[in-house]
Amino acid sequence: MTRFHLIGIGGAGMSAVAELLLARGHAVSGSDQRDSATLARLRGLGAQVFAGHDAAHVPADAALVVSTAVRETNPELAVARERGQRVLHRSEALALAAEGRDFVAVAGAHGKTSTSAMLAVALRAAGQDPSYAIGGTVLALGTGAHLGAGRAFVAEADESDGSFLNYAPRVALVTNIEPDHLDHYGSEAAFRRAFEDFAGRIVPGGLLVACADDPGALALARHAADAGVRVRTYGTGDAPLADHVRVGDRELGAGGSRAVLAAPEGEVPLTLAVGGAHMLLNAAGAWSAGVELGVAPGDMATALGAFTGTGRRFEDKGSAAGVRVVDDYAHHPTEVAATLRTARLAAAGGRVLAVFQPHLYSRTQNFAAQFADALALADEAVVTDVYAAREDPVPGVDGALITAAAPAGARERYVADRLDAARAVADLARPGDLVLTLGAGDVTELGPVILEHLRGRA
Repeated sequence: MTRFHLIGIGGAGMSAVAELLLARGHAVSGSDQRDSATLARLRGLGAQVFAGHDAAHVPADAALVVSTAVRETNPELAVARERGQRVLHRSEALALAAEGRDFVAVAGAHGKTSTSAMLAVALRAAGQDPSYAIGGTVLALGTGAHLGAGRAFVAEADESDGSFLNYAPRVALVTNIEPDHLDHYGSEAAFRRAFEDFAGRIVPGGLLVACADDPGALALARHAADAGVRVRTYGTGDAPLADHVRVGDRELGAGGSRAVLAAPEGEVPLTLAVGGAHMLLNAAGAWSAGVELGVAPGDMATALGAFTGTGRRFEDKGSAAGVRVVDDYAHHPTEVAATLRTARLAAAGGRVLAVFQPHLYSRTQNFAAQFADALALADEAVVTDVYAAREDPVPGVDGALITAAAPAGARERYVADRLDAARAVADLARPGDLVLTLGAGDVTELGPVILEHLRGRA
């Protein structure tokens, strides 16, 4: 048994690692900025968890587990450094928890949470008992982490800081390679090279599954194939490589979607309980990985129908005064656009209104115009100030950068305070509308605020 102490243990990714380490019989402690339901759950599983950071919380014999967001000034990390204790990145601890399993790493600038969750749900529905570590609650499973008895270990692989290079996957699934996290990589070329290195980490005989609809992922597939890696692509077009899964005959609806997957194994019908063209692509990637792991093609397609979504991915928060409120984690322009298109279907003729909280100053600065274009898909959009996360403020960078770039005719406005923004969008809403809260920060807390304001108005 090893003792681990996790800083930021209440976060989605870190709490998943904590649960897996506990399940493997290790002693686990940790801390987070404030108490939460996640900390309460971890205490119930046997972890010693503290609200607040203090050097006294760190056992002298523990290996420390951190993420890139933890600064060297954190008192717990500082005391561990002074003592010479072992310090692991979260991804290294996850790799330890997955030891001895067939590791399936799902990566990409967006789509990896839904795709990894789809795969975990489908493998379970198909009779396997996979292990998984997913950065969000999978609704059909009730958790984002589980240590199963099966061979497969499905993990959402984070490319934001290059830590996905700590894995040696049996299957690597890449949803897209759209430039992001340029604060870490410095250039688009470096970002793409990291994915090439990731494909190079696949174990001998393993498989790269890549989305051919995304130019970056397709370029990676060709690069990996030239390097001798076995590759399967998927997408809506014709085969760019010999081994390809075509997503055809698509039908998109408010409450689900359908398609036919045409692969070398034959054609299989696919019916999902979630909507959106992007979800059909995600499912094709998950189907490809599941078939590689030994599930029969027809059984895998049927099993994907058990996926009902994940927390913070088009998650219904309730209705009031005839207005439906939905929360989504979308924080990249492509994700925002995909979510708004899905919302348009779900609104069934009603208007789509959005409250968007930009995440990171660097991302806001790099993609302000793209965010403005994506938000133009809403009938009304209110943009708040930036959620800093791990970054320090950048002078002149705020949500107004986005609204200033709004295309002609778009109805986008900047309201710095998130609570004021929530009330502003509630004032705009009328019966039949759908209101979205969008972003990776604490915008997720605004759903109840909007609903309360709507009830008060009614």
